[in-house]
Amino acid sequence: MDYARHRSWAVTFSTEALCERILERHRDAPRVQKTRVAVANLARIIDATLRLSNKQGFHATSLRQIAGMSGLSMGGLYTYFPGKQMLLSMILGEVSTTAMEVLANPPDDVTSDAAAHLRWIVTTHIRLSEAMQPWFAFAFMEAKSFPQTERRAAVDMEASTETMIADVLKAGVANGTFAVAEIGLTAALIKPLLQDWYVKRAKYRRRGTSIEAYIATVTAFIDHALTPRHAEPRPAEPSLSRQVRAAAAKDCHAPGTMKGPGG
Repeated sequence: MDYARHRSWAVTFSTEALCERILERHRDAPRVQKTRVAVANLARIIDATLRLSNKQGFHATSLRQIAGMSGLSMGGLYTYFPGKQMLLSMILGEVSTTAMEVLANPPDDVTSDAAAHLRWIVTTHIRLSEAMQPWFAFAFMEAKSFPQTERRAAVDMEASTETMIADVLKAGVANGTFAVAEIGLTAALIKPLLQDWYVKRAKYRRRGTSIEAYIATVTAFIDHALTPRHAEPRPAEPSLSRQVRAAAAKDCHAPGTMKGPGG
């Protein structure tokens, strides 16, 4: 499936849909017979975990607090996992698995065009992180306090995305589409542009920046940076330049927008 053109992001990657996938991978853990009940309860547990972690951090969040916010008993929680580390592994495993499954399956019509393929990765990653924003933010913000195994999993997930980007850059350099001296470093610099959308959501909300404007601006920025200077700029996506200009104008007139260092 071409996820970048798939319109049911909120449904495909809803908490309930993700929890159903988690239960599929951890069939032996939950001791609940009815799948629908198990999915609904696990969704309540994970939603509570993400909300509490966003406020006070996962390390400071207790299972009793999660039980209280989810409306389940402590015994109900232990039906799904034996402790916090297993819960953490479930969440991180779903973020990592979903991201890799989606990004590793580009549509056939972009794989032969490095520029189109890179735009697809950028667009798909941003839309996926929008649909799974609490999950992605949790994995990013909490990584430093994870146990060693889970911290390594978070690092490996980021490295995998960079490797995908680097492979596309390498192909583009080989056929003259891109002019990149440091492929690995360039891939590492592109990744934060994707992360910024879900990590600094409040900043873009204050600016009134829509996801469409963000995608258009980031893809135009990357495209310009990678285009060989002797070549004519590649045609923008339909209405891309218009979206970028509209986003810039909106930011300039947004209330409280400051034009200074760090703005």
